[in-house]
Amino acid sequence: MRLSTINKLCCPFDKADLSLTTITEDTEKRVLEGWLHCSKCKRIYPIVKGLPIMNPDEYRELSLEKPLLEKWSKHLEGKTVSNFRLIESEKETD
Repeated sequence: MRLSTINKLCCPFDKADLSLTTITEDTEKRVLEGWLHCSKCKRIYPIVKGLPIMNPDEYRELSLEKPLLEKWSKHLEGKTVSNFRLIESEKETD
């Protein structure tokens, strides 16, 4: 996915702007792996092999996305994904 493409995309649910987190890119700076995030509804849309997956929730399968999310856990900066939404993790108290 070219970086210029992000300016043309919006969240399919609430039409809000999306932010991009890049995990890997090719030599031409095209995003190969990463995710798009809607700050309004908190949905996260993975980018796999350069293609953003922006299906409605009812057509997504968490079991298929879970390996990616586990692989990207260090990039989530302590956040977790629940119901395809990026949420702040609750800190445990001792």
